[in-house]
Amino acid sequence: MSEDIILKCENLTKIYGNQDNKTIALDNVSFTVKKGQFVSIIGASGSGKSTLLHLLGGVDKPTSGTVFINNIDIHKLREEQLAEFRRKEIGIIYQFYNLLPIMNVKENILLPSQLDKTDIDEKELNDLINVLGLEDRITHLPNQLSGGQQQRVAIGRALINHPSLILADEPTGNLDSQSSEEIIKLLKVSNKKYNQTILLVTHNEKIAKEADRIITIKDGKIYQDIVNNEE
Repeated sequence: MSEDIILKCENLTKIYGNQDNKTIALDNVSFTVKKGQFVSIIGASGSGKSTLLHLLGGVDKPTSGTVFINNIDIHKLREEQLAEFRRKEIGIIYQFYNLLPIMNVKENILLPSQLDKTDIDEKELNDLINVLGLEDRITHLPNQLSGGQQQRVAIGRALINHPSLILADEPTGNLDSQSSEEIIKLLKVSNKKYNQTILLVTHNEKIAKEADRIITIKDGKIYQDIVNNEE
């Protein structure tokens, strides 16, 4: 695999149920992503886009096919190896934030680093908090934040360990239009400032068009894969 290829999935298939009552959620999907790309995966509800994201993140196992991240076949890892790999190499941003309610902003952002017992660069942390626009909120608990602010914390938590890949699952789905625009702008900043590779799952065509590349999923297959705003 080429050095600039950070993600490669081959013939990825996910089938639920048995022969008499089976659903093919993902059907023989193959593609690669280069380091630093911002890719949106768009499709209607039930198209297979969220299933794809779960397989790429190691949250679910494929029926067949492979997922390589940094040349590692993630689904061949043992459960404890995969858990460690996910913490270090994959940052996941969910629609509903998943912040710990008893931890403040700073503690929520630092959670992955604490789990991995990695040293914290305070200057780097402060820089990230400033990029997130949360410098006056670091001691606030999640219930003291707006939805947009909570999603910013979730993005910071995903970025703190410098993961190889950020997987964002409908990160604006629970936000108003202004907060959605701010979150997408923030993801684009992290993509450019930190050369962060991002895969964004969305059903919103306007949001999808903010990415460098748009992969359209339909009936569990790649329907279209286009480069957007190529310079």
